[in-house]
Amino acid sequence: MGLNFIKRLRQIREQVDLLIRKRDEDKALYVAQFLEENLYNNPKYKNSNRLNKHEYQAFSQYGEDGIIEEIFNRIGTTNKYFIEFGVENGLECNSLNLLYKGWQGLWIEGSEMYCGEIKERFADMIGKKQLTIKNQFITAENIESIFKSADSPAEPDMLSIDIDYNDYYVWEAIKNYKPRVVVLEYNAVYRPGTDFVVPYNPTRVWDGTSYFGASLTAFERLGGVKGYSLVGCSYAGTNAFFVRNDLINDKFEAPFTAENHYEPVRYFLYHKNGHRRGHRPN
Repeated sequence: MGLNFIKRLRQIREQVDLLIRKRDEDKALYVAQFLEENLYNNPKYKNSNRLNKHEYQAFSQYGEDGIIEEIFNRIGTTNKYFIEFGVENGLECNSLNLLYKGWQGLWIEGSEMYCGEIKERFADMIGKKQLTIKNQFITAENIESIFKSADSPAEPDMLSIDIDYNDYYVWEAIKNYKPRVVVLEYNAVYRPGTDFVVPYNPTRVWDGTSYFGASLTAFERLGGVKGYSLVGCSYAGTNAFFVRNDLINDKFEAPFTAENHYEPVRYFLYHKNGHRRGHRPN
């Protein structure tokens, strides 16, 4: 009786595993087909200077890895230094792919647990000073002092901001550092024309609702004040890409407005093909 019960449980578990694999395979096929039909073969993206046709996903959440690569294909690199904050355990962010390409940079993460994982998992990159990790909760008041404590260059090639709430105010507070490219999470619930920004609260974090961050229109406005142009958004409607005005020339799709580059929320596209992402120190 006991052995039969255990055997039956094992069979049920195997069946469940098969169903999960089938679900994942179906999702991967759906996402691939959707992107092929609506992005890669869409004349809006294919026959223009837009960045979306270059999207691919290595370690980024969606297609940001490809967009970042294409931006630097167009404007070149200088110091190949990035700053990114809100990286969690480091395996799904906008700069890990750059580390594998030989870049160096700074990760800032507020969670002590995630920082512990990063220090263990990326001990090789940290040990050779390719990667610096800072465990600090970011505010508009302390952000530049964190950069300074890490000896970050005044003009890093890329800055990526994703802290889920005060992103607008943190970018606004960065005045003595002039990254060439800025990647920001925007709130795609608010369509172009809505200038939405949450009130600043240095201790507040995202509560899991649509009330966070800032709309693309608000970021476009702030970017204009800071000397940056909006050159694109990820097709999934998560990240906006800004390039410093002195680097624009005719390399990107104008006009550099929220109305032109906005992408709505397409979170259903989340899927990572291949093996679960990982890294081990040598």
